[in-house]
Amino acid sequence: MAKGHRITVKLKSTESPYMYSVKKNKQNTPDRLEIKKYDPVVRKHVVFKESR
Repeated sequence: MAKGHRITVKLKSTESPYMYSVKKNKQNTPDRLEIKKYDPVVRKHVVFKESR
């Protein structure tokens, strides 16, 4: 079975220790992800950055 281009990455909140686990296509988005998502610790939408 061939390996795909989709990998699991962790998104770390910029304002709290909360993390999301998401999948991304490494071929389509080779750069690090930076997405605005809801942070339940702070209870508002904040920027989440991909961590290694």
